[in-house]
Amino acid sequence: MSDLKTMFQLSGRVHAPAHLSNATLIIIDAQKEYLRGPLALTGVREAMANIGRLVEKARAVKCPIVHIRHLGTVGGPFDPHGERGELVPELLPQGDEHLVEKRLPNAFNGTGLHELLQSLGHLDLIVCGFMSHSSISTTVRATKDYGYRCTLVDDACATRDLPSPHGVVSAEVVHRTEMAIMADNFATLALTKDLV
Repeated sequence: MSDLKTMFQLSGRVHAPAHLSNATLIIIDAQKEYLRGPLALTGVREAMANIGRLVEKARAVKCPIVHIRHLGTVGGPFDPHGERGELVPELLPQGDEHLVEKRLPNAFNGTGLHELLQSLGHLDLIVCGFMSHSSISTTVRATKDYGYRCTLVDDACATRDLPSPHGVVSAEVVHRTEMAIMADNFATLALTKDLV
């Protein structure tokens, strides 16, 4: 058995996963771009189904929901005026849910997200979405800078195979590695079933 410990454990800062009844749910980049083509993600349909379960529970308990949408370039990935840049229809904001649009992986950068979260009043954030190694990683790291406690929903995130000088790194390895990095010092990991 390994005696390795996370930075959270070594520093005595471990926290339990948040509850949707006392947190803000953040859904990052649940967009059509990830369903097909060069940015199609491994396991994206399963992850989106889990996000749907989180949203259903969040709405039932009146948990604030913030939807993040990435704005790319016209004619390119995440075209803000084209279908690929649209949020998937089953995860569109409803009622008083919030939409924040970003141009960089970090959803806090230049968007007013921090101010919105402050107005919603929760220290705890529950984060899910895409891609594990990019906007998820970058935004979750930033939550620590702003003093939030982050719960990251492992099975409600996904990524893709990545090229490297040493060959292809599979989406599974990229995702597992990113989740381990996040759990070390940035977020408490949870599964959808534990939150709904």
